[in-house]
Amino acid sequence: MCAYGQTFFLLCLALLCCMSGNAENLYDKMRGPAVAQKAEAWLSQMTLDEKIGQMTQVDITALRDPQHITTYYLGSLLAGGDSEAPDIQPQGWLKLYQEYQKFALQTRLKIPLIFGIDAVHGHNNVQGAVVFPHNIGLGATHNPALVQEAGKIISQEIAGTGMNWTFAPCLAVVQDERWGRSYESFGEMPDLVSSLGKAFVQGLQMPESKRPITIACAKHYMGDGGTTQGQDQGNTECDEPTLRKLHLPGYIATIEAGVGTVMISYSSWNGKKMHSHHQLITEVLKGELKFPGFVVSDWAGIDQLPGDYKSDIQESILAGLDMVMIPNGPGLVNPDGSVSLNNNYVEFITYLKELVQEGKVPIARIDDAVRRILLVKIASGLVEYPYGNPDCIQQIGQASHRAVARECVRQSLVLLQNRGQILPISKELSRIHVAGKSADDLGNQCGGWTISWQGASGQAISGGTTILQGIRQTVASTTQVTYTKDGVGVNGADIAIAVIGEPPYAEMFGDAKDLSLALDDITVIQNLKQAGIPIIAVFIGGRPRLIQDILPDCNAFVVAWLPGTEGQGVSDVLFGNAPFVGKLPISWPKAMSQLPLQPGQSTYEPLFPYGFGLK
Repeated sequence: MCAYGQTFFLLCLALLCCMSGNAENLYDKMRGPAVAQKAEAWLSQMTLDEKIGQMTQVDITALRDPQHITTYYLGSLLAGGDSEAPDIQPQGWLKLYQEYQKFALQTRLKIPLIFGIDAVHGHNNVQGAVVFPHNIGLGATHNPALVQEAGKIISQEIAGTGMNWTFAPCLAVVQDERWGRSYESFGEMPDLVSSLGKAFVQGLQMPESKRPITIACAKHYMGDGGTTQGQDQGNTECDEPTLRKLHLPGYIATIEAGVGTVMISYSSWNGKKMHSHHQLITEVLKGELKFPGFVVSDWAGIDQLPGDYKSDIQESILAGLDMVMIPNGPGLVNPDGSVSLNNNYVEFITYLKELVQEGKVPIARIDDAVRRILLVKIASGLVEYPYGNPDCIQQIGQASHRAVARECVRQSLVLLQNRGQILPISKELSRIHVAGKSADDLGNQCGGWTISWQGASGQAISGGTTILQGIRQTVASTTQVTYTKDGVGVNGADIAIAVIGEPPYAEMFGDAKDLSLALDDITVIQNLKQAGIPIIAVFIGGRPRLIQDILPDCNAFVVAWLPGTEGQGVSDVLFGNAPFVGKLPISWPKAMSQLPLQPGQSTYEPLFPYGFGLK
C-alpha cells in the first residue's frame, strides 16, 4: 500500500469509528419494548426445568446425546479448547452448528441455542479463516479504529459458520509477563486496554443485515492480569482502590460499548475465588455498573470452589452467575481412561433444581438469570435468524479481510534498535539469507489458540503467508533469498534476517519462571554473526524476552509479536513499503529480578519503556 493509500485507509477507519459510536448498540435493543415483552412472555410460560436449561452451557465434546438439547432445554453450547467439528472447514462448522440448532428449535418454546466459540484473534479454529495478531500485537498499534475494523471482520467470519458468540475480548491488564496469557492482553496500562477493548466490542457487535449480531464477551472479570508472579488462575493481591484503578476500567468501557456478556475469571482477589464473589459480580458489575447482559462462568470454573459440586452451584449462582460452562458429560471418558460421572450437565441441572425446591436459591435469582439470557438472545437477532445467514460463509478468508489483518501486522511492529539505519532493507540486494525457526512456520507465527487450544509449531493453517514467503514476494526478481533454520550457510549473503522467538503456548502451560531466550535462538544469531554481515532480528512471541545476550550482535531488532496468518505485513515494513509506527504496549525488562515491572515504580529502569518505538 502506498503512503496515500495507507492514509486514505486510516481516514476511512477513523470515520467508521466515529459513525459507529453513534449507532444503536445492543443495550438499546435490549431496552426496546418489543424485546422486553418477548422475554417476559417467554419467562412467564417457562417451567423450572426450562429455566435451568437456559442457564446450562455444555461443551460439544461433553454432549452425550444431541437429543439432550431438547430433553434438558439446553440454552447454550460451546466448542472450547480443543473441541472441534469433525470437519474444521467452514462448511463443516456450519453443518455442526445447524444440526445442533435444530434440536433446540424442537423444544416447546423453540428458544434457540447461543453457541460460543473461542474466536480470540480471528475465527481461529476454522481452516481458511483470517488469523489476526493476538491482542498484545493489536495493543502495539495503539489504534482503536483499526482494532474496531478487525473486530468487525472477525464478526463476519464467525457469522459464516452460523455462530454468533465469541469469548472475546480479553481485558486483562497484564502486570507480569511471566503469565502465560500475557499475549491475550492489549497491554499493561488500563487506558490502552479500555480504548482497544471498547473498539473491539464495537466492531464485533456492529449490526449486519440478515444475520444476528455477534455477541462479544468481556473477560476475565476481574484482575486476571495482576496475579502474584503472573501465575495463571492465581491470586491478585491488592486493595480495592488498586483493583478498581487497574482492572475495572476495561469493563466500564466495554459496558459503554454495549458488550453482551461477561466471563468470570478463574483467579482470586485476596484469596477469594471470583466465581463466588457476590460483591464484585452482583454489587459492582450488575449493580454499580448496571451491566444488563448475562454473566457466564469459565470452563468448569465453579468446580474450583471449595465444597462439593452442589454447594459450588449454590455459591456461584447466588454470587451472580447466570450461565455455567460445563465441559463434563455423563459417562464421558477422560484422557487417562477413567470415566467422568460427576460435575456434568445432568448433575448440574438436577442439583440446581433441588436447590430451588429447597429454598436455597430463590426463584427470583433464577428468573433474573434467565431474563438476561433471553434479552441477549432476542436483541442480538438470534431468535429471528437462528441459523444465521449461510451466505456469510463466502466472506471467510476473503482478500479484503486479509488486507485489514495485514495492516494490523504492519502497525503492530515495534522497532527497538536500528544501528546504522540498516532498515528499511533494499529490495535490490544480491542475496538475503533468512534464518530462524519462526521464519517459515505459520504455527509459530500465529501462536496459541490457533486450530488447536495450545497451538503448535508446524501447525497446518490454510490460506496464510509465512514471513519467509512474504520476503520472497517483496524483493526484486533478481534478489536471491536463501533459508536455513539454524543460520548455517549464510556466507556470501549481503544481509541476514533472523526470525526467532517463542513456540506456541496457551493458558495453564504458558507460565514461565525464566524469560531468557531459547538456546536455539542464540545459536542462530551466533551462526549468522560469523559471516560479518548486518543482522536484523525479528522476534515472534507473546511477551518480552530477555534479549541482552544477542542485542549487541544485531544491527536491528524488530518485535513482531504473534502476527497471525498475514506474514506479508512483516516484510512490508522491513522493506519500506510501510513505516514503523508500533509502540510497546508493555515494558521490556532487563532482568527477571525486575518483574513485575510497570511505569510509575520508583525503580522503573526497563531495557525499553512502555510506549517505546523507533520510527
